Formats: sequence, structure tokens, C-alpha cells
Amino acid sequence: MDNSSQNAGEIVPIGELCNELGISTRTLRYWEEMQIIESVERQDRSNRGYTPYMVRRIKFILRLKELGLTIKEMQDLYKIYGDAKKTDELIPELIRMLDHHIDMVDAKITMLSTLRKEIVGYRHHMATKLSASQ
Repeated sequence: MDNSSQNAGEIVPIGELCNELGISTRTLRYWEEMQIIESVERQDRSNRGYTPYMVRRIKFILRLKELGLTIKEMQDLYKIYGDAKKTDELIPELIRMLDHHIDMVDAKITMLSTLRKEIVGYRHHMATKLSASQ
């Protein structure tokens, strides 16, 4: 998508946005169903589209998704944002959610580290067994 389609008030067609972001139209429609984004009808009434604000929001959602936030957590954030329209309420909730995800990642790292040690130990045991049989 070129910058000319991001002019103030211009609607970005759903297909064009999906191509740029590498996501499916079904993903955006699902996010609409879950009420974490909103589309608008294009002036020519041919398709859905998104305002520059909503495009920025979709990009933010993609980043949150990469961080592991669930749709439910994003709905909660959207509700807080919609109710408050203030970062002083949104940011602490986002920090709480991210802290939770950090804890989950740390637990996974611990489990993976333990699994790795077990696999290395088992490999060593099998290599020793193989050497003894030759």
C-alpha cells in the first residue's frame, strides 16, 4: 500500500490492507466479530475498508498477537480504551497482561531447559550404549 492511500479520511480497502499485512480477510472479519476492530463502508459501497486510525490499530493488534495476547485480552483492552480513552488506565492493564505473558514464557523456558537436559542425557546414554556394543 502506498502512502497516498493513507491520506486523512481515505478508506483502505480490506483486500489491499490484507495484502500489505500478510493476513487474510477472514482474520479481519473475525476481529470485527470479536469487536476489537471496526470497518467502514467505502464511499462506492463496493467493499469494507479501514480508516487510517483503524489501520494503525490493526498493526498494533498484530504486535500484541506476536507478544502472545489472546483475543479475550485484546477485547478487555479495547473495552478499557473505549470506556476511558485514557492511557493512564490502558497502560497499567497492558503491563499486567504482558507481565502475565512474561511469566508464562519464563515457565516455558524452564520446562524446555529441563527437557533439553533430559534429551541430552538420554542421547549420551544411547551413545554410550552404542559404543559399548561395538
